[in-house]
Amino acid sequence: MRISFDWLKTLIPTDKPAAEIGILLTGSGLEVEGLEELESIPGGLRGVVLGTVLSCERHPDADKLSLTTVAVGDDTPRQIVCGAPNVAAGQRVVVALEGATLYPSQGEPFKIKKSKIRGAASEGMICAEDEIGLGASHAGIMVLDTALPDGTPAADYFGLGSDTVIEIGLTPNRADAASHYGVARELRALLRQPCQLPDLSAFQAPASAEANVAVTIEDETACPRYAGLLLDNVQVGPSPEWLQRRLRSIGLSPINNVVDVTNFVLHELGQPLHAFDADQIAGQHIRVKRAGEGEKFTTLDGVERSLKATDLVIADAHGQPLALAGVFGGKTSGVSESTTRVFLESAYFQPAAVRKTSQVHGLKTDASFRFERGTDPNMVPTGLMRAALLLQEVAGARVAAPVVDVYPTPIEPATVRLRLPRVERLVGQHIAPERIHQILTDLGISIQEENPDLGDQDTWLLSVPAYKVDVAREADVIEEILRIYGYNNVVLRPHNSASYLATFPNPDPEVIRLKVASLLSGQGYSEIITNSVTNSVYFEKGEEKNPGLVRILNYNSAELNVMRPTLLHSGLETIRYNLNRRQRDLRLYEFGRTYARTEGGKYKEKTSLVLYLTGNASAETWQHKSEKAAFHDLAGAVQQVIAALNLGQPAVQPVQHQYLAGGLTLLVHNQPVAQLGAVSPSVLKQLDVSQPVWYAELDWDALVKKYKPTLVARELPKFPEVRRDLSLVVDRSVTFDQLQQIARRTEKKLLQSINVFDVYEGENLGAGKKSYSVSFTLQDFTQTLSEQAIDQVMQKLIAQFEKQAGALIRK
Repeated sequence: MRISFDWLKTLIPTDKPAAEIGILLTGSGLEVEGLEELESIPGGLRGVVLGTVLSCERHPDADKLSLTTVAVGDDTPRQIVCGAPNVAAGQRVVVALEGATLYPSQGEPFKIKKSKIRGAASEGMICAEDEIGLGASHAGIMVLDTALPDGTPAADYFGLGSDTVIEIGLTPNRADAASHYGVARELRALLRQPCQLPDLSAFQAPASAEANVAVTIEDETACPRYAGLLLDNVQVGPSPEWLQRRLRSIGLSPINNVVDVTNFVLHELGQPLHAFDADQIAGQHIRVKRAGEGEKFTTLDGVERSLKATDLVIADAHGQPLALAGVFGGKTSGVSESTTRVFLESAYFQPAAVRKTSQVHGLKTDASFRFERGTDPNMVPTGLMRAALLLQEVAGARVAAPVVDVYPTPIEPATVRLRLPRVERLVGQHIAPERIHQILTDLGISIQEENPDLGDQDTWLLSVPAYKVDVAREADVIEEILRIYGYNNVVLRPHNSASYLATFPNPDPEVIRLKVASLLSGQGYSEIITNSVTNSVYFEKGEEKNPGLVRILNYNSAELNVMRPTLLHSGLETIRYNLNRRQRDLRLYEFGRTYARTEGGKYKEKTSLVLYLTGNASAETWQHKSEKAAFHDLAGAVQQVIAALNLGQPAVQPVQHQYLAGGLTLLVHNQPVAQLGAVSPSVLKQLDVSQPVWYAELDWDALVKKYKPTLVARELPKFPEVRRDLSLVVDRSVTFDQLQQIARRTEKKLLQSINVFDVYEGENLGAGKKSYSVSFTLQDFTQTLSEQAIDQVMQKLIAQFEKQAGALIRK
C-alpha cells in the first residue's frame, strides 16, 4: 500500500521527516517496506531560479541571437546568449544556472555548462516552458509577472514540491489502516497529535426533490448499509493537476474527474465508492440483491461473466445487474463523456460476501481489497459527502436530491472486558493505568465503565469502534496497547532465562535449529524466509490437476493459490530475483514447512531444511581464480549439519527426486534424511533461473528426532596414527560409499577414517573400469601400532575388497 506523505500531512500535521514516521509505523505493526522520493517534474528544477533581464543587445556575430545580462540574485549578473525572439530588457524570466540539469518535455536531459556561442561567453540559459518540462511550447522564453526577488527557486514560484511515498506492507488484520486517514489515526496515537477528517461543513443537500433514486436492500445480511446521492450538471472531463498528482503519487492513472474522485476518496478515507450514470438506472430504483444462477453480466473491462446465485449485485428496478457489489461496475451503467447525472454509491458490504464474489470471478480491485477485510460502516455517509464536495469543485456538479441512507440494523461497537492484571501478565511489564487509558483513547477505544462488577476489580468495559475489525477479544486489546506502548520499551529481565546443569532427554527443537543455523551462517550461507503460499502452475501440466496439492479456497491472487508442497520453487524465485540484480554467487538456506494432501483426503505438514548453492564457490583474488560451486561443496555443508547433530556417518544411495537431475540420498539408521543434487534444467527453465543450482533437502523433523545431544570428550591420543594408501580398480558401477562400508565392517577397532584422494578412468584400465586411490588412517589409543598389526589390517581390507567388490589392487 502506497501512502503519500504530503497527502497524509493534510490529515495529521507533523514536522517530523518521513523517515522518522516510517520508523514509528514499523514499530507499531505497519511495516514500512520503503520510502520513495517523488518529484512533480524530473529534477525538481534544481539550479533553476527567477531572474531579471538587465540588458539585451543583438549578438555581434549572429542576427538571430541576443546578448543579455541577467540578474539572478547575487552580486554578479550573468551574461547569457539567448536565441528566443521575444527576449527583452526588463523581463522577469526563468534562468537555468551553470551546473543545473534540465529535463525537457521532449528529448534527453542535458546539463548547463559555461560555453561560448559564436565567440560570446554564455553562463546559463533563459528557459522556455518545454525546456524545463512544464509544457510543450517553444515559441519563446517564459516571461513572468511576479514580485518575487531574483534568485528565488523556480520550484517555489511554480508550486512544485517533492513528495515522499511510504510503502507499507499491510497485513490482512490491519484493515483499519488501509487508507491515508487510517494511517493518520495510527499516528494520532503514536505522535499524540490530533488528526482530522476533511472539512465537510460546506455540504448541503436539498430537503426534497422532484426526482430521486430509490434504494431497496433485499439481502440485509450481505449489505447492512447502503447510501446514495444524486448529482446533476456533471461535466465529465480531465481532473485538475492537483488531483492527478495525488493519484499518480500512489501509483494510480487518472481517468476522468468523476472516477478520479471516487478513487481519491477510497484512498483518503478507506471508503470505496461507485459512480453510476443515473440515466442508465432503469426505473430510477436501486435494488441490492442476489444474482440469478447463470445470469449474464458484462463488467467494465468488457468481459461477459456468468453470475452465481451467491453473488451480491446492485440491480435496477427490473432486476438487471448494474454492478457486482463491492467488486466491479458494469459496462452499461458506467460514467462516460456524455454523462450529466451521476448516482454515487457508498455502502458497507459483509466481507465474506464480497470475498466469495471476488474469488469466484477472479476479480481483485482496490474496493474488494478493503471490503473483504472489513470497512467502517460509519464512514459510509462521510465518504459520500466528501466525494460530492470534490465533484462540485472539479466537475461543476450540483447535489440534486437528499442523501438516501438505508441502514435497517445499525452495527454497534464491540464490547470487550479488559483486566488490568492481565495486561501486565501478557506484556511482562507493568504499564500504569493512566498510560493504558491514554493509549486506548488515542486509538478511539472508549471506556464505558470501570469495575462493572463489585467482585471484579481493576477491570474496564471497553467500546471498540467498528473500524477496528481485528479487535474482538481481550488479547486483541492488549496487543493494541503494546503496539503503541512500544515493543522496544518492554525490558527483558535477568530472571527470564536460567542455566541448568542437568541434561534433558528431549532437547528444545528451537535450540537445535539455532545451532544448525549458526553453523550454516558461519559457512557463508544466508537464511531466507519465503512464502508458504505458491503457484499451482509449478506442479501441474496444463489441465492435469495434482490431487496432492493443498488448495486455498479464498486466495487473493491466482499466482498464490496453493500451499507449497516443496520449498524448492519459492527458493528458486529468490535466486531469480538476485540473479536479475547481478547477485550471482549465492549460498542460501531455509527452515520451512511443506504441505500435502493424502489419498484419504487428510492433510499433512512436514518441516524441512533446504540449502541452495549457485555461482562461484569462492571469489576471485590475486592469489587464486574463482571456482564454480560443485556438488561436493554442497555435500560438505550437509555432512557438517549431520555431524553437528551427532548422527554419525550416513550411508548413501542414488537420489530419486522428481526435481533433481542426479545426486545422492543420505540415510541415517536406514532412514532417508537428506536428498541433494543438481536442480533439473526443466525446473530452472520453468522458474527462469539462468545458471545451474545445487539443492539439498533435509527432513528436519526426522533429524531432530534422531538428534543425540550427548557430547563425548576424551583426552588427546598419546600414540601416533598411521596412514596407508591403496589403489583399487573396480567396476564403474561400484561407489566409494560401498568401499567405505566394506572397510568399516571389516575393521571396527583401528580404522579411524577413510578418504578417496583420486579417481581415474582410462583405456588402459579396460572397458567399464575405474580406479579409486584411497587413504586409510589407523590408530590404537592404547599402544603404538606395529608394522605387523598394520599389515594384518591392510591384508584383511584387501581380501574383503577383492571378495565383495571384485577389486583389483594396483601395485
